[in-house]
Amino acid sequence: MQGHRSKRAVAGIFARGFLLTLTSLLTTVAYNRSSQPRRQFSLGTATHHRTLWLALRVSTHVDSCPSIYVDSALRSDLTLAGLKHVAKLAAYFVGVVIVAALLAPILFWSAQSLAAHGLFSFLAKYDFETFFHRAILIAAALLLWPFLHVSHVRCMADLGLAPNPRWGRDLCAGILLSVIPLLCCGALLVAIHVYSFRHTFAWPRLGNILVASIIVPFIEETFFRGIVLGVLLRTGRKYMAILAVSAVFAAVHFFKAPTRTSAIVTWISGLNSIAHSFGGVGDPTTLASAFATLFLFGCILAVARLHTQSLWLPIGLHAGLIFGSGTFSWLTHRQIIALPWLGKNLLVGIVPLGIATVTWIIMRAWLKYDRASKV
Repeated sequence: MQGHRSKRAVAGIFARGFLLTLTSLLTTVAYNRSSQPRRQFSLGTATHHRTLWLALRVSTHVDSCPSIYVDSALRSDLTLAGLKHVAKLAAYFVGVVIVAALLAPILFWSAQSLAAHGLFSFLAKYDFETFFHRAILIAAALLLWPFLHVSHVRCMADLGLAPNPRWGRDLCAGILLSVIPLLCCGALLVAIHVYSFRHTFAWPRLGNILVASIIVPFIEETFFRGIVLGVLLRTGRKYMAILAVSAVFAAVHFFKAPTRTSAIVTWISGLNSIAHSFGGVGDPTTLASAFATLFLFGCILAVARLHTQSLWLPIGLHAGLIFGSGTFSWLTHRQIIALPWLGKNLLVGIVPLGIATVTWIIMRAWLKYDRASKV
């Protein structure tokens, strides 16, 4: 049946081409005849022309039906292509988890051996979960090139990204759009005595915050909003791609095993860490205070990437979130534990969820103004 439909579709295409050619020839002949002395009109000639015209209309109508099968086949091919991209991405994530689970014990045993021989003795203080998280990063980097190769990603355009001549403006705007609402909320929390200022400050920690504000946004935005979102956009489902990449972004930051989970490290300790990472799923308070906020921040970053077709605005937003939250934690300490309203920092809790909403509104207003200024 499928082969018969394909033959009908091809026949329909050629038939329409033939009819267009025939119509053109008839028009030319009619024009040439009109330039000659008009012959006497006859009823037989009119009937012949009318019959030919009706035959053309009926043939065109009948032969246009196979285009339905062509359109259906094209839609089916697009759906299958989208599913292939999703399957490749899912296989990549599964591969990262498996490779990390096998690599983490090797890293842990190697670090312990070096520390036992007096080399890099500071490594002895890190637990297995720390090495497992580093193993995930290593596995993601190792499998990234094969994933991009099978996904046929050769340049930025393949991911829906374009050069941004206003990258500095977008970067600075992103930092301000995320820092200002965050610090305003922090000032309010200090005013109502939920937080209070510290008397002493750990200056090396401020340096770590600055380094993290520079490095982490570039790495995570390139991976999540650049590569993962770019591949998902090939499915043709823009909103589903935004929701999916935001869920992955939130899950990576939310699902983490507690420290000191694996007292005795074996080859399956990595799999045990994965199992312990889902310990907070059954707690609705934890989901409301952490996962939902991270998910909304992920949506904001994805929308910023789509509207600018660039990573500079989401990089600025992400950098501002890290710097604002880290600086506030460096300047103050929490006096009241109020989950789910407030978590361990300004990025966890229902109050930060409101901050994210305000950031979204301000960002959309700025994008609208910025577009108008380009016109």
